[in-house]
Amino acid sequence: MRRTRRSSSRLQIIPVLGLLAALLLPLGFTFAPRATAAPAADPVRVMPLGDSITGSPGCWRAVLWNRLLNSGYKDIDYVGTLPPQGCGQAHDGDNEGHGGELVTNVADQNLLPGRLAATRPDIVVMHFGTNDVWSSIAPDRILAAYTKLVTQMRASNPDMRILVAQLIPMNPGSCAACAQRVVDFNARIPDWARATGTERSPITVVDQWTGFSTATDTYDGVHPNASGDDKIAARWFPALAAVLDAGVPQNPGDPGDPGDPAACTARFRAVSTWQSGYQGEVTVTNTSASAASAWTATVVPANGARIGQVWNGTHSTAADGTATVTNAAWNGALAPGASATFGFVATAPATAGAPAATVTCTAKSSAN
Repeated sequence: MRRTRRSSSRLQIIPVLGLLAALLLPLGFTFAPRATAAPAADPVRVMPLGDSITGSPGCWRAVLWNRLLNSGYKDIDYVGTLPPQGCGQAHDGDNEGHGGELVTNVADQNLLPGRLAATRPDIVVMHFGTNDVWSSIAPDRILAAYTKLVTQMRASNPDMRILVAQLIPMNPGSCAACAQRVVDFNARIPDWARATGTERSPITVVDQWTGFSTATDTYDGVHPNASGDDKIAARWFPALAAVLDAGVPQNPGDPGDPGDPAACTARFRAVSTWQSGYQGEVTVTNTSASAASAWTATVVPANGARIGQVWNGTHSTAADGTATVTNAAWNGALAPGASATFGFVATAPATAGAPAATVTCTAKSSAN
């Protein structure tokens, strides 16, 4: 067997290096370790959330994706439980645009938490509510669903960045009232966002309505065509780019880590009604993995109603009718998944219609 001859030059270099080190160390010289590259940050995870305008196939997502890449935003990752649905151009097609879904149903059926757990987004880009408006669901109820979804987003990631669209116009042949309903609903979104956004988890409103034409930018009065996709992407781009430029906290830890604020959801229902008012109740649920020691709920009655008597909690009412309810001494502690319910009586004008209220809550972790 042929033997490979070992080079003697390496054996000669090693003693020389050792001698050099021995000479330099007394003089204060040290050999610096080889520099290693810092680990790359994870891509920023962006969830496109909505109905068929976002999915099926929702090609504005593809236009936006490629505009982001061409503008130098490389470390992004669209996420969602739905796979790509076409569009004829390369893009990251993961999304959460479920055709036909109502945002009120997603909230009522608690469909979002599982989708968030599966995808762990840092940013949510939401155009959601078209089917609710078409179904003539009251703006108060839609906004209450928005609030519940935002609470669930923050339970998933306390630093969630949220972009919410004022809906594109809608004018289907089968719904003459839909065009004005969209206008009326969109007018409510900015005030909702100001009341719901926080410094840690801000909400950015993106005007997708202005300049969008159902005649030229949709193929059926509702769903965008190629021109509509371009306009939607153009409106999302500066808002999303601004969030990316500002920096998005990543790996915030599980919501249930010790010291994290407890997360909660609040749900309203009308127990009984009469001509001049109704009895309502609100259920506060601890949705985090941490025990809560106290909770506070905010109730905004719709259509001019005012809250009077409250039980199972203490309350104060602002001049605009907003009621703030804190737990009683005996029902503030909530284990993970546990709930507490308080009731109230509200007076309402005879023309108020069905009882409705926007409800939100905050909870204090037992670890804090």
